[in-house]
Amino acid sequence: MIDDRRSADVIVIGAGLSGLVATTLLLEQGRSVILLEAGEYPGGRIRSLRDAATGEVLGDLGPTWVWPPYQPVVVQWLQRLGLPTFAQFETGNAALDYGPSAPVQFQPLPGQHGIARIAGGPAALIDALVAMLPEGVLHTGLPVTAVLANDKGVVVEAAGREFSAEQVVVATPLRVAETSVNWSPALPDDLAHAMRATPTWMSVHAKALIVYRKAFWREKGLSGRIASQAGPLVEAHDISGQNDDPAALFGFVGWPHDMRAANKDRLDAEIIAQLVRCFGEMAAHPTQIHVEDWAANRFICAPGDLAEPMPHPDVGPDVLRQPHANGRIVFSVAEISDVSPGLIEGALAAGMRAANLVSSSCS
Repeated sequence: MIDDRRSADVIVIGAGLSGLVATTLLLEQGRSVILLEAGEYPGGRIRSLRDAATGEVLGDLGPTWVWPPYQPVVVQWLQRLGLPTFAQFETGNAALDYGPSAPVQFQPLPGQHGIARIAGGPAALIDALVAMLPEGVLHTGLPVTAVLANDKGVVVEAAGREFSAEQVVVATPLRVAETSVNWSPALPDDLAHAMRATPTWMSVHAKALIVYRKAFWREKGLSGRIASQAGPLVEAHDISGQNDDPAALFGFVGWPHDMRAANKDRLDAEIIAQLVRCFGEMAAHPTQIHVEDWAANRFICAPGDLAEPMPHPDVGPDVLRQPHANGRIVFSVAEISDVSPGLIEGALAAGMRAANLVSSSCS
């Protein structure tokens, strides 16, 4: 390696979960790695709201759940990183919300067997992996604009800087990578088509996090769950920490992206009004409310994601899991995994697969 900030054996594009896993494993194999992240912070779609004074995680703004009984890859990494889990709180009645003109109905809703949360949230995965990186590996605030592959290696251009390597792992949403990066030579037609056809899971959604001084809904025998035909939250859950601290609810905003963008000033108030309708006047006094609109993040959501409904990702075509450019380019993102595509486990599995492909496809 000539310069650990400009040249390495492998460049990994994207410091989300799959990119961090690939980087960790490649470093363990003795490869030098440069990890480029377009945003200011690592994590990709995994993000938490933290207390400004203490740094304590108040709740998840991206993915929330794992299912340890059914996700052995998740269990493997949680054990490796020493991260415990606890059961999702689902005890009590849920609120069935039909809007301001109809009474809220309360009844139990079926839970999901094995559903669990990671202590500290999925951000604990990111924090643990970042803490393992040697100094100089991770570079943030560098969106990649070009990937140039030839017989000698790969040159990656990012924010006016050039980085070189033998191979590159692309761990960013496929539609974003296909539309925002200049590929030379051009991507094969079948690969480019598969990338354009692969939605980025949850990229068009917005998630609201509402923090309270205590989980008062539990005292009323309520689970914190909402199922609504009216919104703005179409689904909500208790996201309080272990031992109810911190106390919080989260919900998925049902308004489409253009409606959210046009009504930012009233969205918080509409959410609080709905929570008051479902849980009573104590819901009117949160300590914090935050809406994370992933559709507004250009590093996550591509125009193609906004142009169509968001189905849960299926296992994509094999071309997405194969090395390209004579082994120089490998893709690694949750949506291409053949295990739990789109989910936390899918991201972990994709990173593991990418590291193995890099090692086996180019000497």
